[in-house]
Amino acid sequence: MKYKKRNVRWMLVVYDLLVYELSAVLLLGLYGGNDKLSISGMMQQMVLALLCVFSIRLIGNVYGQIWRYGGIQCYIRLLYTDAIAFFVYLILELILPVEKITFARMLCLISINLLGALALRMMYRYAYKCSNQETKQGRFLASLLYTFGRVKKGNDKEVQKIKIAIIGAGRVGVSFAEDLLNSDEAAYIPRCFIDINENKVGREIQGLPVWSEDEATFRKLNEYEVQEIVFAIPSMDAEKKKTLYEYYKNAGYKLKVYDYPTVYAAGGKRHLREFDIEELLFRKPLVVSDEHTNEYYKRKVVLITGGGGSIGSELCRQLAKMQPKQIVILDIYENGAYDVQQELKIAYGNTLNLQIEICSITHKKALEHVFAKYHPQIVINAAAHKHVPLMEHNCIEAIYNNVFGTQNLVELCEKYEAERFMMVSTDKAVNPTNVMGATKRMCEMIVQSASTHGKVKYSATRFGNVLGSAGSVIPLFKRQIANGGPVTVTDKRIIRYFMTIPEASQLVLQSGAMANNGELFVLDMGQPVKIMDLAENMIRLSGVQGIEIVETGLRPGEKLYEELLVKTEELDKTSNSRIFIERDSALSPEEINTRLNMLREVCETGDDSQAREVLRKAVPTFKKPEEVNRAAEFVVHQKKSEPEREEAVAI
Repeated sequence: MKYKKRNVRWMLVVYDLLVYELSAVLLLGLYGGNDKLSISGMMQQMVLALLCVFSIRLIGNVYGQIWRYGGIQCYIRLLYTDAIAFFVYLILELILPVEKITFARMLCLISINLLGALALRMMYRYAYKCSNQETKQGRFLASLLYTFGRVKKGNDKEVQKIKIAIIGAGRVGVSFAEDLLNSDEAAYIPRCFIDINENKVGREIQGLPVWSEDEATFRKLNEYEVQEIVFAIPSMDAEKKKTLYEYYKNAGYKLKVYDYPTVYAAGGKRHLREFDIEELLFRKPLVVSDEHTNEYYKRKVVLITGGGGSIGSELCRQLAKMQPKQIVILDIYENGAYDVQQELKIAYGNTLNLQIEICSITHKKALEHVFAKYHPQIVINAAAHKHVPLMEHNCIEAIYNNVFGTQNLVELCEKYEAERFMMVSTDKAVNPTNVMGATKRMCEMIVQSASTHGKVKYSATRFGNVLGSAGSVIPLFKRQIANGGPVTVTDKRIIRYFMTIPEASQLVLQSGAMANNGELFVLDMGQPVKIMDLAENMIRLSGVQGIEIVETGLRPGEKLYEELLVKTEELDKTSNSRIFIERDSALSPEEINTRLNMLREVCETGDDSQAREVLRKAVPTFKKPEEVNRAAEFVVHQKKSEPEREEAVAI
């Protein structure tokens, strides 16, 4: 066995020897008492105690620890090594032919020496931490450490450090401050905490004052030369965070957050970062998965179409946590499927049975081969063409992929006796004004009709825009800002409902697990967000000056205002307070087949314009965007006029 060399801090041994000598002279020499020692007896006891204490400390690796970062465990180690040394000293003193002293005198010698050693280390650690602070006390302690050769004097990095105030004096905020104070290389230095806990306000943590929100005035922050504000309360209420963000942002402070990466980032640990645009929506992320959902997917074979896409890949990540028997990722785009495969292999290794199949849901023969090979118990259809303007110009392709692809899956689920089929839908299927929304509404009708006569349990889940997904507005804004602008907004009045990718994925999984048969689930997504506000926040967040926002006009098929999905008086409740079931009557199989045949015939003509008109007949709620936008503008105008009328009546 190879001997491992210990890195002993001999300078600390010398300091401890000086402390010990002082203690020994005090207790063995100057102290008289009834058992006054001779010179030789004093030397015997000094040497014996010294050998016991320092040999046990060396064996216990007390001098191999880095005390500037020492936690409570370091001090505990020093305590128990000296306790062992005392008992060894006591035994040796009894059996060796040395001049004897009382038990109390021996205990006092070891205890005072231990107290001196602890005090030395605490003073050193305190001086090391506080020397990073740009105060008179900090500069004095830095000079003291310099005197002992521990730090370099006149470090220019100290002058350049960015001074911050930390919102939150809890566990996260305190550990963050401690990390900064302990690091010479940190670019930031904390000056104070801001907290609402009355038990903390007015006190100090790590030598830093804790102020209430009222005490943390701009004048006081300026006195402490605070340049940036850091949020370090992960559990802060969304409304409270929004209020504080706007308050300090309007005052000109740079704002950061100390937390994990955003919710749909894989892995990671807490770090100091900019606010992500997803966080600037200031809404509490919904957590919709539960034990019942986890148990439902456990030991099941799950097929996910579109498994390499934004929603599909997150479905795979969520399912992987639920210990399924097998996950089958089906996608036409091999690179997306490969990326998810590699990510899950790294995370789960051989514990996850993961298979990749490359084919289109429109290719029924290839799709049937997949069903025959794996016999999936649960099928989740996340494969779709979803880009609104592109589908306006490729109507036939949208119909083939979205409508007939879904029909292929429904037929194969019945043939191969799957237990459940779950379809990912969209809020754009509500009174659609575009081809994409209309095809997804047709898919919902297919699924609901199949639930009336098939053996499989069917459900569809409808939600709004997904933050960060491929083709969404946020990646577009980020690219435009990176290129120096301008940022393009189709219309400054546009509002949309948003949710995160994990929220959307968890909703699909939970609603599918709770479905009895034929439900069309919708989610209460909270308050809508103005796209214009989103663009302004992203520009402000980037810190880039002079970026212009340009209106480009509504795109083909685009709504001005997204309709509210959840009208609670018209919906049925579920066990989850944010998930509802829309009351909708299913069409007969004959009616669905008639509409499918209409679409099949027009697609064979290759005429997109004609296909769009037939799609309007197949989906009666498919309206022209001009009609919906005019109606929406009228309603908004009426609402704005109401307060004016009320004021006139009051006068």
